[in-house]
Amino acid sequence: MAIGDIHGRDDLLARLLGRLEQEAPGLPLIFVGDYVDRGDGSAEVLRRLKALSEQGRAVCLCGNHEDMMLDFARGKYPRWLAYGGLQTLASFGLGAGVSEEGGPELEAAQEGLAKALEAEGLHEWLTALPRYWQSGNVAVTHAGADPSRPIAAQRHSLTHGHPGFFSTPRPDGIWVIHGHYIRDEPEVVPGRIAIDTGAYATGRLTAVIMAPGEAPRFIEV
Repeated sequence: MAIGDIHGRDDLLARLLGRLEQEAPGLPLIFVGDYVDRGDGSAEVLRRLKALSEQGRAVCLCGNHEDMMLDFARGKYPRWLAYGGLQTLASFGLGAGVSEEGGPELEAAQEGLAKALEAEGLHEWLTALPRYWQSGNVAVTHAGADPSRPIAAQRHSLTHGHPGFFSTPRPDGIWVIHGHYIRDEPEVVPGRIAIDTGAYATGRLTAVIMAPGEAPRFIEV
């Protein structure tokens, strides 16, 4: 079972987990990444997912927003603030007066985020997140994959996308479940399933269940 981009909507995540416990208990939970930014509950989402993964109940993949956040915490990429980073900082009680322009507020926010992530064990957990999960002919990534290369041999395309992903069929027959690209409804086309329904903006968080010989089943809150 794969769950789409959460983007700080811990309220929706809690509701979806409750639904999944009732309707599909015991299935492994694979999260496609982009847990932070834009919504108000990024810190809470990270804490909840870290706990689930440590309990062996979930596999959490890395999204491009996790990459951006970690770069910011390392003292780089102030542009992250414009992609929802301000909301993430606020969820950790940080970021008052900060802007991309630099200065002591920016440096304080970067140092504060690094310390907050380290103090809760989130930095180590985030840096170790895998870029894909695969079972049989189904793979889950954040943003798709380069169709011309084995998924296991890729990194950047899995989190940031690839220009050939939507137009070129994979020769290996692998179906890719992904987020990253917002859709009005979950999208099923040959070779791929898109499950990012824009939780932070639409209030809709989507999961898909794939079972051998059955059509994809979607659960949404």
